[in-house]
Amino acid sequence: MIYAGGGVVLGDASEELTALTKRLGYPITNTLMGLGAFPGSDDQFIGMLGMHGFYEANQAMHQADVIFAVGARFDDRVTNNPKKFCPNARIVHIDIDPASIQKTVRHIEVPLVGPVKPVLADMVEMLNQMDVEPDQDALKAWWDTINGWREKHGLWTGDRFIRREKIMPQDVIRTLYEVTNGEAYICSDVGQHQMFAAQYYKYDKPRQWINSGGLGTMGFGLPAAMGVQLAHPDSAVAVVTGEGSIQMCIEELSTCTQYNMPVKIINLNNAALGMVKQWQDMQYGGRYAASTYADSLPDFVKLAEAYGHVGMKVTDPAELKSKMEECFAMKDRVVFMDIYVDPDEHVYPMQIQTGSMKDMILSKTERTK
Repeated sequence: MIYAGGGVVLGDASEELTALTKRLGYPITNTLMGLGAFPGSDDQFIGMLGMHGFYEANQAMHQADVIFAVGARFDDRVTNNPKKFCPNARIVHIDIDPASIQKTVRHIEVPLVGPVKPVLADMVEMLNQMDVEPDQDALKAWWDTINGWREKHGLWTGDRFIRREKIMPQDVIRTLYEVTNGEAYICSDVGQHQMFAAQYYKYDKPRQWINSGGLGTMGFGLPAAMGVQLAHPDSAVAVVTGEGSIQMCIEELSTCTQYNMPVKIINLNNAALGMVKQWQDMQYGGRYAASTYADSLPDFVKLAEAYGHVGMKVTDPAELKSKMEECFAMKDRVVFMDIYVDPDEHVYPMQIQTGSMKDMILSKTERTK
């Protein structure tokens, strides 16, 4: 397994990582901050790993015999219980910071300290000079196993959620991906919407996905999108947010007018701090404390219009795509899409606390054995 993190993006090494991965034919997974380091639409990419990672990515990591870690920290959102992390794997770890080697996971057998771009470039050159190939029979068997996991539990290969009368947040991101042809810059705040955006939008290039990662910074999304829009004035830039996060920096809608930054705001409105509510559902029997506030929310359409922008309220699943297309057709306007999603939907998969990478809750009624 190739396990790549945000260090590949920061080190401008996506081209080298892609070349190495293609040369070997191995499966690759990215961390939340590493999304886009390898093209998300490529068949060798088996999805994000970790706490809300793909079933096939977490299973493949747990069962791998060799893990090639590139620019990744082995943080707790990936490893779950470090003592149970990938017990049968020999690990090769590339990192520019020697303090990161064996900081969390102790069984690193081959540490390589250095900038990821030249290290990967040297590896690609060495492989091209060597007259050796991976064991194709073993590799095919491994891919057959992974594709079986994909077919059974994959987020992109089947529906891992039940559609109801309300708009499903997963479908919002799928529609966003379709309408933008996978080419938009996506920024996010923090919470369930962040995880849905990480899971269901396929990022094909580095720095296409901008989020605060483990900092957990609500309010990050809109200012980040403004910066991206200034840097790429002719590109589609979207903020995937929630009604809690967007209110942290909503005054920046004024700055968008001042500097003509036509970002698109995709507000997954579930009238709750969704991730907090999800944990209260799962850990405390639905006893909510300060996580729901339906009666105290503003009218986001009127609020957007008060700043001189376009506001849209979307409640009907049948109108989701047409409204999204209308939104992105207005290339010179800020558009605030207030999309009312199912308030009871959770983010899955979800690793089971203190377990290994393979131990996951798959839905409200399923978990791995």
